[in-house]
Amino acid sequence: MKNVEALLSEKILVLDGAMGTMLQAYNFNEEDFRGTQFKDHHIPLVGNNDLLSITQPDAIYEVHAKYLEAGADIIETNTFSGTTIAMADYALEDHVTQLNVASAQIARKAADDYTAKDPSKPRFVAGSIGPTNKTASMSPDVNDPGYRAITFDELKVAYKQQATGLIEGGVDMLLVETVFDTLNAKAALFAIDELKEELNTDIPVMVSGTITDASGRTLSGQTVEAFLVSIAHIDLLSVGFNCALGADQLKPYVQRLGQQAQCYVSAHPNAGLPNAFGEYDQTPQQMCDLIESYMIDGLVNIIGGCCGSTPAHIQLLAQAATTHTPRKILQDV
Repeated sequence: MKNVEALLSEKILVLDGAMGTMLQAYNFNEEDFRGTQFKDHHIPLVGNNDLLSITQPDAIYEVHAKYLEAGADIIETNTFSGTTIAMADYALEDHVTQLNVASAQIARKAADDYTAKDPSKPRFVAGSIGPTNKTASMSPDVNDPGYRAITFDELKVAYKQQATGLIEGGVDMLLVETVFDTLNAKAALFAIDELKEELNTDIPVMVSGTITDASGRTLSGQTVEAFLVSIAHIDLLSVGFNCALGADQLKPYVQRLGQQAQCYVSAHPNAGLPNAFGEYDQTPQQMCDLIESYMIDGLVNIIGGCCGSTPAHIQLLAQAATTHTPRKILQDV
């Protein structure tokens, strides 16, 4: 079976869509989130979607299966908030390793099941590593600009624990995603580098930042080019952007990224911008038409969906991807 690097040189690979959007349809209540293991937990757990990998594993498998059925080549683990830092909100820091291993194992089984159905289309698992709910570059207190709620070393320790669990659970690659503060991402990348050396593994690493508004900058103030330079010392499988913007707003930034990046380029935008109720109205066809322009212009190697996207969105993207050639990385041009 070809590995992901080999396939990326041949075709555009398709990433899955939103996990949270799909889980909303289940209408899980507090009891569902708790399951049996956490039935006596002392604070509410409803809304902790990552925990569902432990308490509702069948639902997580089902979501993965729907995206694989739609044609996704790569599925992301249900671990966007799977660090001790983010899980502190639910007093679940002691369960982070269990959560990451379980999430990776569910995604691994789903990917392997679909690869077995059609060995000519191998499926891969990306371990999702989110940004945490703290930022290393900026103060959360406007009255104390020098204050930091988290340190680089604290982030590194948390990210290393998460990455260890994901690798133990069987992921094919690690995806440091939705990067709004590049210093946080650098802590994650430093942790992964340490871990690769300790485990003697060369697991591929993807990085995906987020442009927060029309300024074209990350939340911590970096331009596209500055973001890329900040992480260029790492040997990356891919770099890209996701979340915050819809495909039409995101395209110029992906284009700028591709003009400089010496690795593969990814994009998984939202299904448009949220309406007044926080819902995403962009239809699968509307989203596909916008993203297909990325492919026509040769901007991407990996394409997928973020907030608001569903298997219906991914199905059209997967169909479109088969008719276009992938972006050539710069050293091959």
